[in-house]
Amino acid sequence: MVLDLYSRLPEIGITDLLLEVDDEIGFTEAFTHLRTGVPCKDRVGMLNVILAEGLNLGLSKMAGATNTHDYFQLSRLSRWHVESDAMARALAMVIEGQSALPMARIWGAGQTASSDGQFFPATRQGEAMNLINAKYGHEPGLKAYTHVSDQFGPFATQNIPATVNEAPYILDGLLMNETGKRIKEQYADTGGFTDHIFAVTALLSYRFIPRIRDLPSKRLYLFDPAAAPNELRGLIGGKIREKLIVENWPDVLRAVATMAAGVMPPSQLLRKFAAYPRQHELAQTLREIGRIERTLFILEWLLDADMQRRAQIGLNKGEAHHALKNALRIGRQGEIRDRTAEGQHYRMAGLNLLAAIIIYWNTKHLGYAVNARERDGLDCSPELLAHISPLGWAHILLTGEYRWKNQ
Repeated sequence: MVLDLYSRLPEIGITDLLLEVDDEIGFTEAFTHLRTGVPCKDRVGMLNVILAEGLNLGLSKMAGATNTHDYFQLSRLSRWHVESDAMARALAMVIEGQSALPMARIWGAGQTASSDGQFFPATRQGEAMNLINAKYGHEPGLKAYTHVSDQFGPFATQNIPATVNEAPYILDGLLMNETGKRIKEQYADTGGFTDHIFAVTALLSYRFIPRIRDLPSKRLYLFDPAAAPNELRGLIGGKIREKLIVENWPDVLRAVATMAAGVMPPSQLLRKFAAYPRQHELAQTLREIGRIERTLFILEWLLDADMQRRAQIGLNKGEAHHALKNALRIGRQGEIRDRTAEGQHYRMAGLNLLAAIIIYWNTKHLGYAVNARERDGLDCSPELLAHISPLGWAHILLTGEYRWKNQ
């Protein structure tokens, strides 16, 4: 069924795909002039810049491959229209448009999400902190930490050092935009299994479901360990310090309110808490709350096979994005060579935006393919369609010259 549906999609060049999606959504209007606030009037030029970022070509290579703009024109557009807020606005427009398509609703209601980091090799030179993580080899690089909804939309991404723990960044993606705030259930890989994350997600009313590594080694924490059944005595790790939670409860609420209000990125606060767990009472209090939530989660995980299944499906959707983004990163042998953190940020944000645009187009045309299949009298049950993804790219011409119709 998957092969049949994708065989019904038209082959299309990436330039025509971008024009089609922009005709429907108008995401290029999100790129306003830094000084005047007026939306960019050079639509094709703006699409060239987005394509240069998303394909990792750079403006110089794109100028040589397009039939409409030279390097100085693209550089001027990039300098005056491309900044973080504009990228975020354009992404939000595409994500909202994709979530409204009938096919997207088959995959989910946009209320669950997964997050995961993807490593990208980077240059050793420049001011950006490109670090070596032995897990990924001996070359320096960075990680793009991306949140993906159950409808496959990559609604948030941020660059993080290759060597850091990913856990503190889970909440950044959930709180940085409206799509994240609508999420009710958040899945994460084993790196997210920390007491502080369990505490803060619970206090913010997110249901946090991380993958568990080495489950037999995990310990449960109780208010009264002496009351535990004999069968569980070997699993008890200690007693919850209830008095500490009560004494610091107002400070806990203030810290969580600070995160929810966007006054400070959650990752910044959580990294501080993690750095001084013994000296900082608030960090200790969050750890105690996290132990309560973690204990409840482990017990529910063991008893709820459906939760385990949902988490695995959600994580699979996030991990499947890696293949699409690797396919798009065709320039410079896949290496991020920007020497500044800002340049690397725009490169990864452009890649995420381009992936979201392709996902929108695939979602729409897979819906058309389903309608055609139904007209042919073939099975298109929702149970089967739930296993289709809009992450294919074989039908999209990504390389060659980038020529724009009617230009």
